[in-house]
Amino acid sequence: MAKGEGAEQYSNTNLLNKPVNTDGVQVAGKHETRNSLSTCNKLCYAIGGAPYQITGCALGFFLQIYLLDVAQLDPFYASIILFVGRAWDAVTDPTVGFLVSRSRWTRFGRMLPWILFSTPLAVVSYFLIWYVPPFEDGKVIWYLVFYCLFQTLQTCFHVPYSALTMFISSEQKERDSATAYRMTVEVLGTLIGTAIQGQIVGMANAPCVPVPNGDVLAELSSNSSSAILLTATNTSEPVISLQDTRAAYMISSGVICAMYVLCALILFFGVREKKESCHPQSEQMSFFQGMRLVLRHGPYTKLVMGFLFTSLGFMLLEGNFALFCSYTLGFRNDFQNILLVIMLSATLAIPFWQWFLTRFGKKTAVYVGTSSVVPFMVLVVCVKSNLIVTYIVSFAAGVGVAAAFLLPWSMLPDVVDDFKVQNLNSTGHEAIFYSFYVFFTKFASGISLGISTLSLDFAGYIPRGCTQPEEVDLTLKLLVSAAPIALILLGLVIFRSYPIDEDRRQGNRKLLQKQRDNEVDSENDLTELSRMV
Repeated sequence: MAKGEGAEQYSNTNLLNKPVNTDGVQVAGKHETRNSLSTCNKLCYAIGGAPYQITGCALGFFLQIYLLDVAQLDPFYASIILFVGRAWDAVTDPTVGFLVSRSRWTRFGRMLPWILFSTPLAVVSYFLIWYVPPFEDGKVIWYLVFYCLFQTLQTCFHVPYSALTMFISSEQKERDSATAYRMTVEVLGTLIGTAIQGQIVGMANAPCVPVPNGDVLAELSSNSSSAILLTATNTSEPVISLQDTRAAYMISSGVICAMYVLCALILFFGVREKKESCHPQSEQMSFFQGMRLVLRHGPYTKLVMGFLFTSLGFMLLEGNFALFCSYTLGFRNDFQNILLVIMLSATLAIPFWQWFLTRFGKKTAVYVGTSSVVPFMVLVVCVKSNLIVTYIVSFAAGVGVAAAFLLPWSMLPDVVDDFKVQNLNSTGHEAIFYSFYVFFTKFASGISLGISTLSLDFAGYIPRGCTQPEEVDLTLKLLVSAAPIALILLGLVIFRSYPIDEDRRQGNRKLLQKQRDNEVDSENDLTELSRMV
């Protein structure tokens, strides 16, 4: 079977390792060893992607239920915090991308100083998100300020890190290989974030509160997995208080902060930006000029719009799945294990999807991988609540989640190269491309979280209630099944018009390789001429 788009990046290794002349004939690779990355370099680079995924996974899965059931905020105010925080995060991405694109070269590079200096303040603000202040009146302001502050500082880490892909090597084969390492570590980071946050918090899960006119004994007998620890019912077991749950959230956040710092240090000391891979920006432009520049590039716009809707679907699922497991399925004390199964499955599936996209092409992998999760979104709401069935469905759904993590970032370097070919006199804008991509996905995340939490408020959500009204159960089913499926299908329809295929990508790489070789030869000629003079 013929290989599709993306297959050449691993199969045609000789072509990518050596420059080609205008007839497509391989010539001696006089510069090929200069840009080679060692396995250690790739691992250090990949580890730098873990903090974003660890903290993002913890916030995505647990922040909503934390604000509602642990901080005990009104759902309306929780929706404001989630929406404003994510919307602010979205705005900071292109802003930071613009500033990064105008950064000057230092002895550590252009990207790494941003990562180093943002890390200490980022971990402090992240820790304070999970702290319940000893006052009530300003609690909403507290969470809003530190959530927005953390998102800003994390953007100062992640946007330069994302753009760093283009600066660790000028060889596309090396960048693709480093991206594969990065995707594996990032999905592993989601697994670690889910495990740390879920398991520590799960061991100190505070009991639910019987709703008015509710029958506690009936609740206990009808759902044995929801271990409601009430002193009046069972005095032989220790009662876990709300303060214990709050302390567990702080412990888990402390562990995650320590891992954030460790990963940032490994990245900083294990990776070096290569100046020959970093072209100076051709012109100084304003923020809006940069935005128009990237949005006018057709392949980039189609890629972003397609993944905007698919990521919005997955974010709806992610943000509401913990509540869905706790209340609709009745697995209050098991939801953290269900989330862990999804992330474990996603981690194990990454090598499969990497093989699949090299064998059948990236566009085919997008359709197969993203749509593969749809049947399981249907099953999880249609099958009668059963813990074993839920674990099986969650494991299968994780395979599709892996594709959603892997594929978008593997396609962005192709779009950037295509832009460089079509705009040979416009360079140094890689950070803008990456930052606007993150901008759209994060803005979609803010909308999804705000709307979903507000919908729960309208449906009559009861914080820490042992049972919820039927309207809440119906709303949660819509938020984790019907709405995500519709958004995913819409994104796949848009993505059909994505124009970069195998021939176009190979042609772009040949032209860029020839351009780099000509630039190096010109520099060598000037050096020789100066020596002769």
